[in-house]
Amino acid sequence: MNIAQYLDSTYLKTPQQSGLSNQETLQKNKELAQEAIDNGILAVMIRPDYVAEIKEYIREKNADVIVGTVIGFHEGTYSVEDKLAEASGAIADGADELDFVINYPAYLNGDLHTVKEEFIQCTQLCIQHHKVAKWIIEIAALTDEQIADLTRNISDWAEADFNENDLPEIFIKSSTGFYETEGGKPNGATFEGIKIMLDHAGKLSVKAAGGVRTPEDAEKMISMGVKRIGTSSALALIKDQSGTEGY
Repeated sequence: MNIAQYLDSTYLKTPQQSGLSNQETLQKNKELAQEAIDNGILAVMIRPDYVAEIKEYIREKNADVIVGTVIGFHEGTYSVEDKLAEASGAIADGADELDFVINYPAYLNGDLHTVKEEFIQCTQLCIQHHKVAKWIIEIAALTDEQIADLTRNISDWAEADFNENDLPEIFIKSSTGFYETEGGKPNGATFEGIKIMLDHAGKLSVKAAGGVRTPEDAEKMISMGVKRIGTSSALALIKDQSGTEGY
């Protein structure tokens, strides 16, 4: 199995989180891109601030690595207007794929209207610009029933508001990798959580992010039906080693 063609190789730490300078963080992103180029990794997933420079770096290398970025990261509580503005900037900078953190706190508070509106408006923006939209539901913050319900809602909205040929460009994604859990509970993808998502995603694809640390885990996720895997251990996975980082 060619795991590399399923991977979104990820570096999402800000300079403040890593203790690095902006220039050092840019270099980290360039190294991530070069690693993807050298090893046939499908995509890199980076912060919006670095999209333009990494897109140009990949273009200069005559490579076809996909550049993805995150929107409303990582809390998901940005307003619809702020998510649209951030997404528009990322698209202008050349992002190919946009991973939005859905407003799961609003969902948990029963405000399904806000969640639906942001999904429709932000997805429309992506479809209009021929970009992929992935929606992070943060499964560690949800019960199994809520994972099923939110996944099903997103699927229903997508099928009701978008054309059939748009649906392959819309994903539901498990996790940010930044959610803080208690008692050692996983904060990323689990086999149980991913199965629930797959069972309720309808015609939409599912991306597993966080917690996929071994080639065996990756292959099992793919065999279950996952179409993409987000990981900060992409090279370890394709070199048949175990990753150590959470995302």
